[in-house]
Amino acid sequence: MMLAKVIGTVVATVKYPTLEARKLLLIQPVTKDGVPRGRPLVAVDAVGAGVTETVYWCRGKEAALAFDTEVPTDASIVGIVDQITTAELPAVRPATKPTGGRR
Repeated sequence: MMLAKVIGTVVATVKYPTLEARKLLLIQPVTKDGVPRGRPLVAVDAVGAGVTETVYWCRGKEAALAFDTEVPTDASIVGIVDQITTAELPAVRPATKPTGGRR
């Protein structure tokens, strides 16, 4: 799953039958810090997200699995993010090599 910000809605006057009554949203992929990355894309909403919310989304075959019926999509919103918390990890020192001394 990846993070994105919902930046708009998409209106389609004609849809594939299994997309009827499904909301299409325009999302901008972002980093964990909220910095945009990549290009915006259209995703089918599976959770009731709205504009300005940060969401989890997935793509590929897994995107279609978010729905009970077969939905032709390669990007789906599967969660709404309430909060992102990150922690500073301690620096990891590189492993030392054995000296190769004689026994």
